[in-house]
Amino acid sequence: MQIGPHSLSSPVFLAPMAGVTDRPFRQLCRQMGAGLVVSEMVTSEPRLWSSRKTRLRMNHQGEVGPISVQIAGTEPDKMAEAARFNVENGAQIIDINMGCPAKKVCNVAAGSALMKDEKRVAKILKAVVESVDIPVTLKMRTGWDHHNRNAPTIARIAEDSGIQMLSMHGRTRADAYKGDAEYDIIAQVKQLINIPLVANGDISSAQKAKQVMDYTGADAIMIGRAAQGKPWIFREINHYLETGKILAPPSQQEVSQILQEHLTNLYTFYGEQQGVRIARKHIGWYCKSHQLENEEQLSTFRKHINGVKDAQQQLEEVTAFFKLKTKNRPIAA
Repeated sequence: MQIGPHSLSSPVFLAPMAGVTDRPFRQLCRQMGAGLVVSEMVTSEPRLWSSRKTRLRMNHQGEVGPISVQIAGTEPDKMAEAARFNVENGAQIIDINMGCPAKKVCNVAAGSALMKDEKRVAKILKAVVESVDIPVTLKMRTGWDHHNRNAPTIARIAEDSGIQMLSMHGRTRADAYKGDAEYDIIAQVKQLINIPLVANGDISSAQKAKQVMDYTGADAIMIGRAAQGKPWIFREINHYLETGKILAPPSQQEVSQILQEHLTNLYTFYGEQQGVRIARKHIGWYCKSHQLENEEQLSTFRKHINGVKDAQQQLEEVTAFFKLKTKNRPIAA
């Protein structure tokens, strides 16, 4: 698959997720086979660009390209300025956020709330595309609510505006992450446009990825929550798409190594104190992705590890726990 001058190694992408797709996680997912990883959304408000949070989100040091950065906002001029600013700081693809259903984003008419205002959408897309000389992509939903599924209209606006790839989560903003993804709408949009379409929503296994691609005709699929605690899902899907066979799950030793490297990179990236705090949610996801027999013991461990404040202690205890609990047991596929 091609986006502008960039040839992507795999049709399996990592979805942008606020508070999740930081540099350590993006790098890990690329190592596990993701063909494209998209950053957490960066605000279009210039007054916030110097904040520590935004500077960390814009840190791409050591990443393998193409580097895709998602921007969020409501004003065409500011979005264009944000696009230029991120290009100056290493972005090779600009992705526009029109899919986030979070209230704090939608309450200021950003994210998926933009889908209510098709004229504003057209202005934003045109302004951003014209402001940079790199590919611009768009992440969207099926519509605002079940009475306003206007994804086909916005998809045509996007293509006419020069958007080079469209990623679509198969739910409305009102659905958030409830209910089942609406693959029929994604398939409908695919028939209307000539630019690549990426299907997103409820894809949690290699078999489901193949089913969704076949059903919708999508050029690629995007993995979000299913990658949390299970970053090897990318290579599992790639293997299945290439061979039609299920890849053997990772060994206990490999999972332990992945965990160690992930936590160590979090400490290095954020500093030990913040790194320990951020690592807690990832540890929880790794625990959830493993079908361990003693749920009570698992719950006790999670409560304990969430109270650990020292990076070395956290790393050692997590490593020891996973070695003990996964010994001679298959890792959840």
